[in-house]
Amino acid sequence: MSRVHSHPDRRSPLILEVHELGRGAGACQRIDTTVPAPADMGIEVIGVPQDSDIELDLLLQSVSEGVLASGTATVQLHGQCARCLDSIEDEESFDVQELFFYPGNEMDDDESLVVDETIDLEVALRDAVVLELPFTPLCREDCLGLCPECGFNLNEDPEHGHGEKIDPRWSKLADLTGDTPN
Repeated sequence: MSRVHSHPDRRSPLILEVHELGRGAGACQRIDTTVPAPADMGIEVIGVPQDSDIELDLLLQSVSEGVLASGTATVQLHGQCARCLDSIEDEESFDVQELFFYPGNEMDDDESLVVDETIDLEVALRDAVVLELPFTPLCREDCLGLCPECGFNLNEDPEHGHGEKIDPRWSKLADLTGDTPN
């Protein structure tokens, strides 16, 4: 899958100017900002809500091949526990690292480019966050889940039970003896 490298929409908060870095290796620029989250940044059961705050703490470094962006992105996560279906709200930090190549360098089709002296962090940010999200998010590690009989949340009462079960094939005999199941 190749990335399309069109001219960036400079109004996007995830488009960063790198003109000040120049093309010489060694120049650095610290980025410490808060931006709104793009749409569809997550998986079906957990993700980053659109337009919620993403705190970026990045260092942009000019290297011979292009611009290296590295640092962390702190996001708000919202989702649903895979065991008990309770809502999950959490804040988590993810490591972001991406090399944006200057045009003209030899590279693969799926590499990121410096376009018009800007870099677009959206794909790198999406990769850093979405690929690290759990497939089965839990509200806590020892979540007990739901009762398979009635759907009761076992975290609220771990001793929840339904009494002794009688095999339905023997239930007619229980009726004859007067023993009724609990």
